[in-house]
Amino acid sequence: MRKDIKASVGKRLGRIEGQVRGLSKMVEEDRYCIDIVTQISAVRAALRRVEEEVLKDHVAHCVEHAIASGDKVDQREKIAELMAVIGRAER
Repeated sequence: MRKDIKASVGKRLGRIEGQVRGLSKMVEEDRYCIDIVTQISAVRAALRRVEEEVLKDHVAHCVEHAIASGDKVDQREKIAELMAVIGRAER
């Protein structure tokens, strides 16, 4: 992973970690259920953005490298990995 992406993802995950701790506190404090669910949705959306950023970097680095290498086996493996992870993400 490129250093700038790694730093960006790390910051985002730190914020998400704080959001999850906040959710735990909301539950402990018996906050209104809809407020908790709203925050859960926000955490999911934030995780999706991190996932997109990591996948974009993977395509720009790993998949691009496999394509440029001309190695058909490596190309097939990278594409298969990508399709598998996209398939899992849609479940």
